Amino acid sequence: MSDDIQRKLQNELDNFKKTQKELQKTIQNRQQLDGQLNENELVKQELDLLPSDGKVYKSVGPVLIKTELVEAKHNVSKRIDYINAELKRVDNMIITLEKNQDGHREGLQKLQHQFQQAQVKAALHA
Repeated sequence: MSDDIQRKLQNELDNFKKTQKELQKTIQNRQQLDGQLNENELVKQELDLLPSDGKVYKSVGPVLIKTELVEAKHNVSKRIDYINAELKRVDNMIITLEKNQDGHREGLQKLQHQFQQAQVKAALHA
């Protein structure tokens, strides 16, 4: 009886650790997206300050290529939209992982309680 509970306990602990690791990775991903969003919003603000005939260059490898201001603004806006969509997706993933983690935590507590009860019963019958 106690071996079965111990196996379940170990399995639940492994699932908890796996979910915890996934959650940490997802949170790091979200932080990275936040940084990218801030960078792109700063670029957008700088582009908005330029006059309509302003010159914009974009870096492609080791070369700077002249780009139209309208095209540059459009590209940055599309990037911001994409990052915002990714942030929403990652936020939903974080919520799901946190719920899973809570479920594993509850499962661990129940199994630990069952294991302790089994040990007490075994000690009484020994």
